[in-house]
Amino acid sequence: MERLIWLLCPLILSLAACNDENPNDSDFLAGKDFTGSNIRVVLIDTLTLETSTMKFDSIVTGQSTRMLVGKYVDPVFGAVSAASHLGLVPAEYAIDAEAKYDSIAFHLAYDGYYYNDTTRSNTIQVKRLLKTLRPVEGDDFYNSTTVTYNEDELGSFSYKPRPLEADTLEIRLSDNFGADLFEKLQDKLIINSDEFIDYFKGIALVPGENDDGSIIGFSKEPAAGFVRLYFSTDEENEQVQDYIDFGLNLSETPVPFFNQITTQDPIEPLTNLNDQEVNLNSSDADGLSFIQSGVGIACRIQFPYIKNIYDIKGQGTIMDAVLRLKPKNGTYNDQLIIRDELLIYVVDRNNNITEQLSIDEGSPITGILNRDNEEFNDIYYEIPLASYLDKLLSTELETNEALVLLPNGFNSTVDRFVLNGSGTSSYSAKLELIYAIYDEDND
Repeated sequence: MERLIWLLCPLILSLAACNDENPNDSDFLAGKDFTGSNIRVVLIDTLTLETSTMKFDSIVTGQSTRMLVGKYVDPVFGAVSAASHLGLVPAEYAIDAEAKYDSIAFHLAYDGYYYNDTTRSNTIQVKRLLKTLRPVEGDDFYNSTTVTYNEDELGSFSYKPRPLEADTLEIRLSDNFGADLFEKLQDKLIINSDEFIDYFKGIALVPGENDDGSIIGFSKEPAAGFVRLYFSTDEENEQVQDYIDFGLNLSETPVPFFNQITTQDPIEPLTNLNDQEVNLNSSDADGLSFIQSGVGIACRIQFPYIKNIYDIKGQGTIMDAVLRLKPKNGTYNDQLIIRDELLIYVVDRNNNITEQLSIDEGSPITGILNRDNEEFNDIYYEIPLASYLDKLLSTELETNEALVLLPNGFNSTVDRFVLNGSGTSSYSAKLELIYAIYDEDND
């Protein structure tokens, strides 16, 4: 602590009681010893904090809430690409012996999520998987999972995304594939899911190699993302069209689905994040810290000298503590969107998540984006940390744990953030702590 700002308080400081509906409110409760004592209230804003960036080895994307498909080139994180992989099963297996094949298509419904420039064209290439989707180890699929597929396309579709409209994309697939599938069903060569999966391992939805537009979210619900096989039957003087849908195979455990999310050629400091235990200090990254969901990059924060607060004479207690982190100006806009909320997790010395930070009642503590002065480019995340710091102070042994910040739905999005870290001019990350001292003369 380099300096202290002393606020003399002749009366007991009045604080709002903790509100159960808002976990971000102060959780200070005055005890008997406190209320019966002379009080000094200290505002401390020079406690050292260390900001860095780390990267998880992998993120479980098999549990993503959506399909993600697209690619764009980011000025910080490089070429960001998302491809979706899924195993399908038909809703039924019977086709009338007199029916005739018509066509086959993949239908995709937007789910409202997008990232980057939707005014540019995207391409979706539909590829046929060569192996059944099964985890390499464990029970999950990850953003780093790799699968093989036939380089020949089943279909391809270029479009300008309209993710906020209730549109459905229809991608016409190869008639050779469609006719072959039709014949096998009609001839009863495929009559159950095992036989179907043996014939058709699944589909990969891959962005165009040269795309530089946006990453789009599509619903993975079987009724919203599916292959439809069209056929028709002659009945008297008319043709009656019918179809069979092939949706995501929800009967398998784990469900054969995941998003592969990758980046290439980020800025030089981020290339050092080649192991989960590596912490890229902000001082080695132009004073910045980074977050990128989908690939597992997180802002990491530690308070190495928090116990120096005991150097202040007297008994004391933390009344409030707020961490403020400012997104770097010029790194966000209407296309590179920053979200209004960040989640906070506790990690151990190896950067393994041990818990989500919450108050005693279990409600998660979140970082909220303060936009009050947005017209002046003065926005920042506010994270209430009084209860967490109080826990650190009450721990007898030194701890190597840290906090990491991630956006909500970090396994289902590609949101990214560039934050000013500690020690970066007037926009440095800062912890403001209000510390009340009592019974100073009796210490």
